[in-house]
Amino acid sequence: MSMSKSSKYVSRQSDNNGVIAWSDEENQIWHELITRQLGVIKGKACDEYMAGLDKLQLPTDRIPQLEEVSKVLRATTGWECAEVPALISFDKFFELLANKRFPVATFIRSREEFDYLQEPDIFHEIFGHCAMLTNPAFAEFTHIYGKLGLAASKQDRVYLARLYWFTIEFGLLSTPDGLRIYGGGILSSPGETKYALESTVAERKPFDALDVLRTPYRIDIMQPIYFMIERIDQLFDIAQLDLMALVEQAKALGLHAPKFPPKEKQAS
Repeated sequence: MSMSKSSKYVSRQSDNNGVIAWSDEENQIWHELITRQLGVIKGKACDEYMAGLDKLQLPTDRIPQLEEVSKVLRATTGWECAEVPALISFDKFFELLANKRFPVATFIRSREEFDYLQEPDIFHEIFGHCAMLTNPAFAEFTHIYGKLGLAASKQDRVYLARLYWFTIEFGLLSTPDGLRIYGGGILSSPGETKYALESTVAERKPFDALDVLRTPYRIDIMQPIYFMIERIDQLFDIAQLDLMALVEQAKALGLHAPKFPPKEKQAS
């Protein structure tokens, strides 16, 4: 979810019927992104994600309208998509999740940023996240997360952001058949899909909520650390933890040393 200072993208506005008129080029970019990524995730995405994709039946020849996706989410877990601008505030972000509305920025990346863009576009949000939102445990975890975030202080939200990052965006699942992916930040990126499962330098640690809250991350590099849960239903258990008490503990203990170099300061 993008909450950075500025975006070069502008979200498309839907008409009175909630329909967005995408251009042929935008539909073509979606087509190329989804057909490529469907090939990449074979045998790498978790079963729950694949089951969700099956329910969504996303078109491959055009960008889906949000209502097409919402219809399926409402029927499975009571969630729906919310059309948002390219950038929204943390307040708005948490408020939407607390109301079971998943924010989807209605723009699609340009060809120049076909392989990687820092701000989540409609492909990342729908292909990366919406299939998992058909899963009750994932949906419940995201809902509780939104409610906690809405009530949290600005300082505490920074800690909560790490929880989101290492689960909803970059979570891995350790299954009897091997490692699988459930995090949308990985599933919508060809490079990260391969890297998360195959890299010999990345660390993969069993999920521990306190550990996660203390682990720094950077959004613009391949992840040096991933956290694994044993089964998707574990997200129900994590949602039941006293997460705000754990945030207090994490604050008292301080952050782990980052496993990545500091970001280069850009010359102004």
